[in-house]
Amino acid sequence: MSNVRTKNPISLRNLKLLNLVVMSAIFWLLWTRCGASRLYEGEFISFRNIAFLAAFVLLYFAFSRIYNAFSVVYCSVRELILSQFLTALFANSIIFLVTAVIFGTLDHILPFFITLCCQTAFAVIWCCGTHALYFKYTKSGDTYIIYDMQEGMENTLNEHGLDKRYKVVGTCTAQECLEKNMSMLTGNVHTVFFSGVHSHDRNIILKYCIENHISCFIIPRVGDLLMSSALTMNIMHLPMLYVSRYTPNPEYVIIKRAFDIFASAVGLILASPFMAVIALAVRSDGGPAIYRQTRLTKDGKEFQIMKFRSMRTDAEKDGVARLSTGDNDDRVTKVGRIIRMLRLDELPQLINVFRGDMSLVGPRPERPEIAAQYEAEMPEFRLRLQAKAGITGYAQVYGQYNTTPYHKLQLDLMYIAHPSLLQDLKILFATVKIIFMKDSTEGVAEGQTTALDYQNAADRTGKYAETVSK
Repeated sequence: MSNVRTKNPISLRNLKLLNLVVMSAIFWLLWTRCGASRLYEGEFISFRNIAFLAAFVLLYFAFSRIYNAFSVVYCSVRELILSQFLTALFANSIIFLVTAVIFGTLDHILPFFITLCCQTAFAVIWCCGTHALYFKYTKSGDTYIIYDMQEGMENTLNEHGLDKRYKVVGTCTAQECLEKNMSMLTGNVHTVFFSGVHSHDRNIILKYCIENHISCFIIPRVGDLLMSSALTMNIMHLPMLYVSRYTPNPEYVIIKRAFDIFASAVGLILASPFMAVIALAVRSDGGPAIYRQTRLTKDGKEFQIMKFRSMRTDAEKDGVARLSTGDNDDRVTKVGRIIRMLRLDELPQLINVFRGDMSLVGPRPERPEIAAQYEAEMPEFRLRLQAKAGITGYAQVYGQYNTTPYHKLQLDLMYIAHPSLLQDLKILFATVKIIFMKDSTEGVAEGQTTALDYQNAADRTGKYAETVSK
């Protein structure tokens, strides 16, 4: 990266390669010595063993991309270890299941667990060592923050530990930057963060940064995300960008619906014993097990979402739609806290998916009352309704429960801009990771009970919520 000067003779790329090599070596040794010998007779180097090794390398690399398992710069050590564990778990599990089907036996289950344990132990060592080495020998690049309406970026960098990577040497508005002819960006500035800057001013500064080898991070506006879906064309001998409403290919829609039906049916069959137990536990306080609530899906259509009840039956006895405050919410029952933490309260939504009310992947459906409050401040919020609602989505995987409405909109628009089955699969696998991350389920602060309360608080505290048309 051009914005970082490092004295470390071992590059991060080499450390990532070392991880892949050692993880593959552990699989190779334990598989050929323990796992393969229980399934078939063969030499240490044989076609089958090489084929399984190649499969592991490809799977490990693919899942490392899904879980950002090599994102040393932007992830904490704890998150890195979790990502490495999930990467190894799924890579090994797929090979284990495939071989179990091919050879019709589970005799190799012990080598599977031994392999996973050894790889996890190495992952812990690699994550701790690599993270320490990188930040010991890498000089943080001087960083400038340019904002328009959204202050607070410096605090966000500090909260996520990125102050080790980006040393903020100054902040200013876009107007101040232009008036001073970008003079504050001269010298040792390597990186610029743009926060809520209007496109006209931003583009002038961006051109200067590119010309002077300054890397840029841009928090996009809604218009930027709409443009990201543009189709490049040449008409009348002119370059054109064609932008339209969310219009996925018919084959994508058909395959996505077929996959939803198949996956939800299989999920309901496999989860039915657990769902029965959860239903009995939820009913222990005398209330119903299933909670139905009106939500919005594609084109504003209303449907009844199904969830295991996690709150008291009188949670909204005053008729006001309220956001959850997480662990501080006294409306959540004891059983409800557990099933919320493990996301088990969402299981009945598989019925909604099977019936066609929802998809497995898509923007999370909002209540009409809450959506109306958001739209009063941000008319663009209804743009989320271009696609069918989902059990999980881009905003759930890469955001948090208390991510501001404006940024939920942005994340959902990033998903809508580039619909694909590969992206859906990536989001489904990435959803597993957030179960283990407590901050992904944090509620809003106390006192911010309604959507408008939360939006206004976000505006006051600089949580990147804009209140004007984009």
